[in-house]
Amino acid sequence: MPLTPGPPWMTILIVTTVVLFIVFLLVMASRYKRCPSDKILVVYGRVGGGRSARCIHGGGAFIWPLIQDSRFLHLTPITIPINLKNALSKQNIRIDVPSTFTVGISVDSAVMSNAAERLLGLESGDIEQMAGEIIFGQLRLTVASLTIEEINQDRERFLESIRQNVEPELNKIGLYLINVNVTDITDESIYISSIGKKAASTAINQAKIDVAEQVRHGAIGESEANREKEIRVAQNEAASQKGQKQAEADRRVFVQQQEAEAVKGEKKAEAERRVFVQQQEAEAVKGEKTAEATRRVFVQKQEAEAVKGENLAKADIANAEAELEMKRAAALQKGEVAKRMAQAEIQKAEYAAELQRLNAEKVVQQETAKRMTEIAADATAEKRRREARGEADAILMKYQAEAEGMRKVLEGKALGYQALIRSCQGDAKAAATLLMIEKLEEIVEKQVEAIKNLKIDKITVWDSGATGKDGGSTTSNFLASFIRSLPPLQEISKMAGVELPEYLGRVADEGKTGEKHAEAAPSPKHPAV
Repeated sequence: MPLTPGPPWMTILIVTTVVLFIVFLLVMASRYKRCPSDKILVVYGRVGGGRSARCIHGGGAFIWPLIQDSRFLHLTPITIPINLKNALSKQNIRIDVPSTFTVGISVDSAVMSNAAERLLGLESGDIEQMAGEIIFGQLRLTVASLTIEEINQDRERFLESIRQNVEPELNKIGLYLINVNVTDITDESIYISSIGKKAASTAINQAKIDVAEQVRHGAIGESEANREKEIRVAQNEAASQKGQKQAEADRRVFVQQQEAEAVKGEKKAEAERRVFVQQQEAEAVKGEKTAEATRRVFVQKQEAEAVKGENLAKADIANAEAELEMKRAAALQKGEVAKRMAQAEIQKAEYAAELQRLNAEKVVQQETAKRMTEIAADATAEKRRREARGEADAILMKYQAEAEGMRKVLEGKALGYQALIRSCQGDAKAAATLLMIEKLEEIVEKQVEAIKNLKIDKITVWDSGATGKDGGSTTSNFLASFIRSLPPLQEISKMAGVELPEYLGRVADEGKTGEKHAEAAPSPKHPAV
């Protein structure tokens, strides 16, 4: 009999109830958070018990909407390199302690609560920096409480001291110390290397003593071994002869026993063979009877299964008709649900379109303001570029004008030099002499300038009346030598490669006169002293 549909409001009520129940289940399922093994689930908000957060490692928890929320803390270990330099030890010796610390968030309940309060929301780099500062200070404190020998030789005690000082401080922020690796420890005063040299020397000396002891023991042992060898050889020879005789007797007994065992085994094997043949014949008859009985039982079972199958087929037909009617009702229900959901989607689309329109207006305003800012910045930059280009052009024009002026000056000098050479009928040496004569006045002024600032209060000469080699007095020879110490004009001209005319004086021939200094006519402007 077909099912009669109920009133429409009943159908709507049922559909609405089902939809609300499904939505409720989905919401409740989405609020259940599962915690992986490498993380800690932190539930915060109203968690009860006067706590600020509830930490869960493994398993899961339901997060109540509106009053609770959750985040994860990662348990991945963090490796922190600590390069401690110039740490002051108990002996007031500064050492360098390079080390590497591996830390991680603890799963202990108390320490987890500290991590939830102080590390939740921080990046791995921030956690590493915070832990590094704590470790740095505690490591320096640990080094200050130990001597160099305790640090360098008893490394286990040193690491245990580090753990005792560092781990409580890390627990305060939710971390715990996983591993400490301290590499080579060095110091500025080479105290550690000196300890190593002392230990090496002690070990070498002890090794030499041990070698001598072992040589002595070796000699003693060698002699004892030789004596023991002779005794053992004699004993082994005697035992060998005894063993040979015993082995021969044992061989004969064994051969007789084996022959007896062989005869006994043959008799037993024949009896067992006969028993086995009879058992196999009986098993064959028994198998034939069992097979016949099994065949009959199988035929009866197959007939019963056929009847049972016919009954099940009839029941399946009835169930199929019932399921068809249920599917028709479900299709009608899905149609109504889809219609309601389509209406809800239309409303959502209209809301989204209005929201996008409002966002577009706001974006256009922001883009306009941004564009105006960019235009103003481009204008300022262009102004600065043009001012800089103008300053560069002005500097370039200045240097070009200076270069042009220098070129004109050089061209004027070149024309003047050409005219001077032409006036000297092409004699370049004569022209150079004329140019040198023009500069003589400046050269003499430089010479006078060199000695005019000499502060000479007075010159006292004690003359004993003796005469020099040239027949003059000692005083006159001193003044003449003083005057001749000034560079003459002829010498200056000769160094310049110019020969002065004769009216300015000339240098006498030293080979004929025997004089060592030139006789030059005094200049009108600079008379001789």
